Amino acid sequence: MSGHSKWANIKHKKERTDAKRGKIFTRIIREVSVAARIGGAEISSNARLRLAVDKAFSANMPKDTIYRAIDRGAGHLEAVDYVALRYEGYGAGGAAVMVDCLTDNKTRTAANVRHAFSKFGGNMGTSGCVAFQFVEQGYLLFSPQTDENTLMEAALNAGAEDMIKQEDNSFEVITSPENFIAIRTALNKKGLNAADGEVTLYPINKIILNAQDSLQTQQLIDALEDLDDTQAVYTTAVFNE
Repeated sequence: MSGHSKWANIKHKKERTDAKRGKIFTRIIREVSVAARIGGAEISSNARLRLAVDKAFSANMPKDTIYRAIDRGAGHLEAVDYVALRYEGYGAGGAAVMVDCLTDNKTRTAANVRHAFSKFGGNMGTSGCVAFQFVEQGYLLFSPQTDENTLMEAALNAGAEDMIKQEDNSFEVITSPENFIAIRTALNKKGLNAADGEVTLYPINKIILNAQDSLQTQQLIDALEDLDDTQAVYTTAVFNE
């Protein structure tokens, strides 16, 4: 999310992920359980669950932990009843910010999200106020050393929607949400292993922030991501480094 160069920010993202591995596991477990509760415990016929389980394996979560989460969601084990909530608003400089949460206490979550927006120069808005600025897509990011022609041919043959060469010479393969796993698997079989990738909400139009607004908006996003109930944070901001 931060910076003009996605490739330059992978290291930062991985360092943050490693430092918060326990919290990452908790979030994935919640998503697996909720997906199983909503769509059933059969991975092959539940697209949301398939993505959640794929994310769990990518995070090196033990298989037993994953299947216990599925069992809890399917009602085979006692479980907390989580509710999915989405909060929308604006950060400093007018960049859209959207927060997806899973919570067992709506009042607590709303208060915590509102406090983060207020503390770091943002404004929490009403439902739908910024959602139209995002589209759901899958992406796979490849290093600048990847052969462009080889990747393009393999990606298009696998059914990718587009391939974008970034300013830092890395490559971003764009997929539909439902084809993300199949396309990644097809590219892996060709020896093309993405350094990063997921199904996410992608900003339709980005806003480049000045240094001060970048600092406040990054602090806002960090604060939101640190909340126990947060699953994901999305923004249209491009940060001034």
